[in-house]
Amino acid sequence: MDNYYSADLLLYIHPLASFCHKVLIALYENGTEFEPRIVDFLKEDSSAAELFAYWPVGKIPLLRDRKRKKTIPETSIIIEYLDVHYPGPIKLIPMDEELAFETRLWDRFFDLYISVPIQKIVVDRLRPNGQNDLLGVEEAYNTLKTSYDMVENQLSSQGLITGDHFTMADCSAVPALFYADTIVSFRNTHPKTTAYFERLLERPSVKRTIDEAEPYFHMYPLSDKISKRFRKIGS
Repeated sequence: MDNYYSADLLLYIHPLASFCHKVLIALYENGTEFEPRIVDFLKEDSSAAELFAYWPVGKIPLLRDRKRKKTIPETSIIIEYLDVHYPGPIKLIPMDEELAFETRLWDRFFDLYISVPIQKIVVDRLRPNGQNDLLGVEEAYNTLKTSYDMVENQLSSQGLITGDHFTMADCSAVPALFYADTIVSFRNTHPKTTAYFERLLERPSVKRTIDEAEPYFHMYPLSDKISKRFRKIGS
């Protein structure tokens, strides 16, 4: 099926998924040409079967490089792959080894200690009564609060999370903080984090990603917490 499309890169996504936002921001930052393909696991005529054929784990986003006949899973690996094989004007993994280390560290930090706890809390709200994981949710809330403090400390003398240049770590920060703000807002307690998030929201790549997600926000269990300002931020 790889031979019938013009774009070398095919990205399986859902516009509401935070981890998909991370990769979309990376692609938009560099103006990388790709074909997005929305996966709806609830529809038989969706691209889900195609996704599972390439990657049986079935996680999105998933990148298919038609030119090189490669399938690339996992957000951080996708962005590193793009940085090597489809580089653009913005180097999302710094050449400097120490900065590259910091970028990878904070990229994983936002994924594991903000995005994952958010998912834990949201999924628990969708469970039937009596099947909730109270202990797991409590741990998730505690992790979020600790993570906010660590981000605030990291930003003490930084314009962005690892310095003055936009990196993969900032791609990870956007969806993490966007959805975290609907769970436990940091706006009244963490001024540096809030200012950092506001700077990120002004980037064209971020505005475009959020604008494309807006029609799907009603599917999010805490959609009432996403303010009108966020809903139209891409406009």
